[in-house]
Amino acid sequence: MTNWVYPLGKAADGPWDVSLGAYDSAQQVDGWEHTGLKTATLSGEAVTLDAVAEERIIIPLSGDVTAVVDGHTYELSGRESVFHGPTDVLYTGVNKAVQISGATGVRVAIASAPASNEYATRLITKDEAPLELRGAGNCSREVRNFGTPAALEADRFIVCEVLTPAGNWSSYPPHKHDEEKEGEETRLEEIYYFETRVTPDAPKEATDAIGYQRVYASDDRPIDVNAEVRTGDVVLVPYGWHGPAMAPPGYDMYYLNVMAGPGPVRKWLISDDPHHGWVRQQWEDQDIDARLPFGG
Repeated sequence: MTNWVYPLGKAADGPWDVSLGAYDSAQQVDGWEHTGLKTATLSGEAVTLDAVAEERIIIPLSGDVTAVVDGHTYELSGRESVFHGPTDVLYTGVNKAVQISGATGVRVAIASAPASNEYATRLITKDEAPLELRGAGNCSREVRNFGTPAALEADRFIVCEVLTPAGNWSSYPPHKHDEEKEGEETRLEEIYYFETRVTPDAPKEATDAIGYQRVYASDDRPIDVNAEVRTGDVVLVPYGWHGPAMAPPGYDMYYLNVMAGPGPVRKWLISDDPHHGWVRQQWEDQDIDARLPFGG
């Protein structure tokens, strides 16, 4: 069975801490076709991406980033960390060479998808990105929807950030998007890139921030993931029910989602696992977690 879990370092390639699914990734994944992810810790020198039939969105994880796209320079105002509020992001369009630079230690992610239709390069500032508080009670989470169809004109991919306070569950109830059912479900691969942190009120000796991700079969295609995750880890979801993504008590969780597929429409349409979908009804009588949004 293909390995769908990539701890930090397993998908490293040259200047990239993670390089999966992109046009030049040295490590290709069997059956993985529609999404890509790169992350880098910058050293003061630029990293580059060639002009290919791939649309991209540049997401500073920590620090400010400068991006040059077809000779035009864009300054992206970042953040201290993913837990300190939103960031500017840059959609590059397709067939655009990209050069990315920043101070030593700045961290950046690039989400990608093979694409053919051209859309304009666009800077989305941190004040423009739609923020959603989803769920309630211990299923409360924050979603930064800068790369969703409602916020961004693009060809194939859907990209967002999800933040989950310690003790809460995200990607819940378990759901899937692995079939094309008109108006009901879209077929989308999905990448989860994780970051975790010890909560600010934890003692100094608490350093091993962990989370968990579950993926399991929805049909006769085998998949069974129950992974412990930390900062820099990646879980790929080619198909199947996925969720929950669990933030244990004491540890906040972030993940970057990258989704795309072969279907005719760019929409996130899902089906809940029928054993657990009823959980949504309970949210009607619960408040959203007061710790959200992260960063105020």
